[in-house]
Amino acid sequence: MPLLEVENLCTWFPVLGGVMRRKVGDIRAVDNVSFTIEAGKTVGLVGESGSGKTTVGRTILKLIPPTSGRVKFDGREILPLPEREFRPLRREMQMIFQDPFGSLNPRFTIGEIVGEALEIHFPKMSRSDRTARVAELLKLVGLQADMMRRYPHEFSGGQRQRIGIARALAVEPRFIVCDEPVSALDVSVQAQIVNLLQDIQEQFGIAYLFIAHDLAVVEHISDHVLVMHHGKIVESASAEEIYHDPKNDYTKTLLAAVPSIG
Repeated sequence: MPLLEVENLCTWFPVLGGVMRRKVGDIRAVDNVSFTIEAGKTVGLVGESGSGKTTVGRTILKLIPPTSGRVKFDGREILPLPEREFRPLRREMQMIFQDPFGSLNPRFTIGEIVGEALEIHFPKMSRSDRTARVAELLKLVGLQADMMRRYPHEFSGGQRQRIGIARALAVEPRFIVCDEPVSALDVSVQAQIVNLLQDIQEQFGIAYLFIAHDLAVVEHISDHVLVMHHGKIVESASAEEIYHDPKNDYTKTLLAAVPSIG
């Protein structure tokens, strides 16, 4: 059984017009999208800005309400669940955001940011155990434990994204939506973050939905790739097939935009 099953997912946003601001149509951000992700595997979701890929990730995590469709996590349908019943599943389904600075509260220290999830989901954990766990998580993502007393503005973009990864890992998830986690970073730093995510996956068996607009990045981390255009999946194949033998014209256009060396 796949860890995550997405079936005919639709997320539409109303278009309002006229003096009375009545509904005159819909923006079909996600239109009949279906795919599965196995435990410990990575599915890449690639497309241009506005293609709907981020909306897919946020709908799966119930950050945006769906219009229709089904999402199953570990065999359990989650979209109809009220927040009280879904909340325990939030431990198992986390997100790494695109903007490594905007997603971190500037008023909190790094220790408070990473430790906040532990306070919420492990309320019986002592303060000393929480501090030790934060130190462990920072080391895991390549940072020093004594950095927990610093604030987000004291770190580089790559370091801030490592902090975001540590925060996502704090509650020991089984599935993470990686929403363009390297697009705001320098090319050299992008490779470091992708390698870190791969190492973490090998160590803990976490499944990823890796969202990106760059097929070159997706190729290196994904077992399977979905190409999204205007809210629909237009091509679905292994990373090798997508990169070396694309079938859809839109996929070919995305590949043509990838910079070549030499």
